[in-house]
Amino acid sequence: MAGVCLIVPVIALLWVPWYAQDRPRLAGVPFFYWYQLAWVPGCTLVLLVAHLLTRRRSGP
Repeated sequence: MAGVCLIVPVIALLWVPWYAQDRPRLAGVPFFYWYQLAWVPGCTLVLLVAHLLTRRRSGP
């Protein structure tokens, strides 16, 4: 399950045709840029979930 959590951001950021567009804009910033920036905290959360999942499995 932790592996699935880790592969989601990789696929979401490597599949460029999905987010290579100008619209919708957020505060004047094109989608291409804010989509990538939104993944910065998103990746942090995904890594936290993956860490918690692996820590629970390897615990006593």
